Amino acid sequence: MKPVLDVVTIGRSSVDLYGQQVGGRLEDMASFSKAVGGCPANIAIGTARLGLKSGLVTRVGDEPMGNFIREQMVREGVATQGIVVDAERLTALVILGVRDEDSFPLIFYRDNCADMALHEDDIDEDFIASAGAVVVTGTHFSRDNTAAAQRKAIRIAKANGRKVVFDVDYRPNLWGLLGHAAGDSRYVRSEAVTEHLRPILADCDLIVGTEEELHIAGGSEDTLEAIRNIRAVSRGTIVCKRGPMGCVVFPGPIPDALDDGVKGPGFPVEVFNVLGAGDAFLSGFLRGWLMDEPLETCCAYANASGAFAVSRLLCSPEIPTFPELRHFLQHGSRHKAIRLDEDINHIHWATTRRPAPATLMALAIDHRMQLEAMANEVGASVERVRDFKVLAVEAAARVADGRPGFGMLLDGTYGREALFRAADHPFWIGRPVELPGSRPLDFEGGGSLAAQLIEWPVGHTIKCLCFYHPDDPPDMKERQERELLRLYDAARKVGRELLIEIIAGKNGPLGPDTVAIVVQRLYDLGIKPDWWKLEPQTDAAAWRAIGTVIKTNDPYCRGIVLLGLEAPEAELEAAFAAAASEPLVKGFAVGRTIFNEAARLWLKGEIDDEAAVADMAGRFRRLVESWQRIAGRSKAA
Repeated sequence: MKPVLDVVTIGRSSVDLYGQQVGGRLEDMASFSKAVGGCPANIAIGTARLGLKSGLVTRVGDEPMGNFIREQMVREGVATQGIVVDAERLTALVILGVRDEDSFPLIFYRDNCADMALHEDDIDEDFIASAGAVVVTGTHFSRDNTAAAQRKAIRIAKANGRKVVFDVDYRPNLWGLLGHAAGDSRYVRSEAVTEHLRPILADCDLIVGTEEELHIAGGSEDTLEAIRNIRAVSRGTIVCKRGPMGCVVFPGPIPDALDDGVKGPGFPVEVFNVLGAGDAFLSGFLRGWLMDEPLETCCAYANASGAFAVSRLLCSPEIPTFPELRHFLQHGSRHKAIRLDEDINHIHWATTRRPAPATLMALAIDHRMQLEAMANEVGASVERVRDFKVLAVEAAARVADGRPGFGMLLDGTYGREALFRAADHPFWIGRPVELPGSRPLDFEGGGSLAAQLIEWPVGHTIKCLCFYHPDDPPDMKERQERELLRLYDAARKVGRELLIEIIAGKNGPLGPDTVAIVVQRLYDLGIKPDWWKLEPQTDAAAWRAIGTVIKTNDPYCRGIVLLGLEAPEAELEAAFAAAASEPLVKGFAVGRTIFNEAARLWLKGEIDDEAAVADMAGRFRRLVESWQRIAGRSKAA
């Protein structure tokens, strides 16, 4: 039977909490970043990012941290049939910090945790046999139950002609050799551990470890002697990781000198955090090895992947994707600290962000200034705007009916409760940050943008409206561009997607190339938003010009949504027809055309909640049907 998956990894899965105050003591950490951790879980993610079809066998708790691991695996494209939910135990937790380039304090919370309860009954024969290779890890040979599970997987793999990969993954305190305070220790000599691992080596086709890990596997603190000892019991390819010096591979007889193996040079990068580098390394090596690439290519993939990991803070989130890796190997980086390379960072961001809908049809009710004015005009309390926005969520949900491709623009000023209710539905959510009506651009709330954005749910997209025209005075353009650059930097630092809305027509003539000129200017500044929200254009040629600019500057852009500017439905239908021929136009985000009439009547007390919902739902549904009809016709043509 031909394998369906390339690789299945077995063993540890945890939630890593990384202290964000680099250079501080773990005792003094004030905030943390959360990520999937554990060697096999990291490798499953890493190989998936590098284009392999991977799966994971582990246990997680029946609680939010276990759910997070399973959901993240799905987002990364990792097969999850092998993940067992343990109702009796909690998901493993690791707290980590970066003190300096040589000190990385960490604490393992692994007392009776879910992944160390893995049992041989959890090993599904069909799942293991479905992969071309299985990765077993050293830590899971430290307990009888987990060792039995991995041995069963090895037997199944061998019986089906699959490859067995052994990541030595030696953590002395997880073998009970050191106390909790020594979580960052990488080596303690132990004949007992060596004897425990020796029988495993004979069944392995690939054995990977640092020099210290090969010392424990080979029972000698002389690296070459340890490798020879491994070769005495195993015919597998042996890979020795050597940090900044790269790696050395021994596919056959062991030479007289360590440097006489097949070598892959290291990459001279600034070391920021070594934790997780080995998992990135093995992910890269497996990308080449399982696709029958030359060993030199395997080494290049492995060393470059490891270089990415040591240059960044986290573990699995920092492993490169294949487009990112390929870019680095072809072009290198002008920065020794890769995390400062804007081009590479953009590829990393764009190829690892959460999936997006192929079509986006959004009800926009992030309006604050307009609804305040309407409430004042009809003599209603502005506090009622909050309740009306909840009704808008109900209207959008009625039209979407649980289908993908729908969304809302909602604010936190009057839309806090509406945002909570929108979370009950599978909506794409955009939230504004601009001070309503500001020109030059200014932001609500003042102070630090990043400090405000870090409080947002990770799935919320930042939306910023900027009234920008190419003919604006230089000082106006300079200030607006400075604020957009500040916003873009904050969005990337906190890991939130960014939608930039440009309205040019209110402050100057709107020609066939006006918006294309603005978009190109922002790209020239280095701003690459995930989405654009743009006003209707005069014809299809104007949209083609905009599309060409975006595709030339950022092939990873999510796309464009069309704004409404309070246009009547008939005008919007004509605007849809002009825009639909440009593939980057994914849909619309329209507000006042949908809610204006219902809002005025409801605030005046002339219609009830149901009538307001029904009116908005009807208008939104007609626009949805119009867009689907026009876009479908355009694609068919």
